[in-house]
Amino acid sequence: MKTIAIIGASNDPRKYGNKAVRAYLQQGYAVYPVNLHEDRIEGLPAFRSIRDVPARPQMVSVYLPPALTLRVLPDVAAKGCDELWLNPGTESDEVLAEAARLGLNVIQACSIVGIGLSPESF
Repeated sequence: MKTIAIIGASNDPRKYGNKAVRAYLQQGYAVYPVNLHEDRIEGLPAFRSIRDVPARPQMVSVYLPPALTLRVLPDVAAKGCDELWLNPGTESDEVLAEAARLGLNVIQACSIVGIGLSPESF
């Protein structure tokens, strides 16, 4: 089964962090929502940190502003993943430089579009 951790997952159905959870569930992924303030998102247990996710996800998709994205990158690198998706609005020169320094395989694109879906359909 394909796995993804969504950092910045949300309970607000208008936010992309929620749309991504629903999109990946629809595609059959094991989804690990990561949010400091929620216990459950779309019926799934939410994790406070990527460090708390019980498995190494194949993909990590980030929905945080650049300053917060920068702070979670060391934890993403420690957990490991095959692909780190930096969705629009999460990246900055500093984020990209740190991700490269940590050896992360960065994809700068909408992760929902990356699986062939449109965010507007959620």
